[in-house]
Amino acid sequence: MEFEDIIYDKPWAGIEGAARIMINRPQLRNAFRGRTTVELQQALEDAASDFGVGVIVLTGAGDKAFCSGGDFTDVGQKSPRYSPEIAHILDVHRLIREAPKPVIAAVNGYAIGGGHVLHVICDLTIASETAIFGQTGPRVGSFDAGFGSAYLARVIGEKRAREMWFLCRRYTAQEAYQMGLVNKVVPPDQLEEETKKWCREILNLSPTALRYLKASFNAFTDSIFGIETMSMHSLMDYYKSEEAQEGMKAWLEKRPPNWAKYREGF
Repeated sequence: MEFEDIIYDKPWAGIEGAARIMINRPQLRNAFRGRTTVELQQALEDAASDFGVGVIVLTGAGDKAFCSGGDFTDVGQKSPRYSPEIAHILDVHRLIREAPKPVIAAVNGYAIGGGHVLHVICDLTIASETAIFGQTGPRVGSFDAGFGSAYLARVIGEKRAREMWFLCRRYTAQEAYQMGLVNKVVPPDQLEEETKKWCREILNLSPTALRYLKASFNAFTDSIFGIETMSMHSLMDYYKSEEAQEGMKAWLEKRPPNWAKYREGF
């Protein structure tokens, strides 16, 4: 397989049974465009269906970002929000959940917006001490009313999840660890080795037992798939609105958005 926006290593770092998928757009803090989501889907499909793979790692290139969400500056598009391929992010979410093997997020910087959702959906998260977590949707005229909110509440609790979305604050790796959002925090120069260690430990366990355990963990939240599909269609309609476009334009113009008139009629 040849990719432009990601790097797919199988096996990874000489570890038989480990596959690593790396978003390779460090110049844009690994923001994803339509092509990126298509390539992520292809790599995840391959890793999930390969009987020789027992663990999948998802990460970002460089040391600045895991993934900063959607790329507003996607060349050739009015906005990546209108790119048909961006809908493949639904398939990426589904594949991370349905892969019959653990998926580890190795977060090496910003995990923001849609990038934050990616790590939340992964089974495990190992974070660098320099990692930053948070949501931006309501600040820029966007939202994730599927796994990004409903499942997040399951992971960290209703109050914390609402805080994350209603305030759009950023959180350090240690704060994320304390709220149960990540499994372990390590110094930046130890992130890759720690991830390899976790991969080796997983590969020493029964793959069938892990497959059934993952299915069990997912059982009570699989209904979110329906909510997420509805949410994505609603989001595509919302992006066409003047309100959503104000958020995007304000972000691109580096100014505060003017939301006042959109509160009329509430």
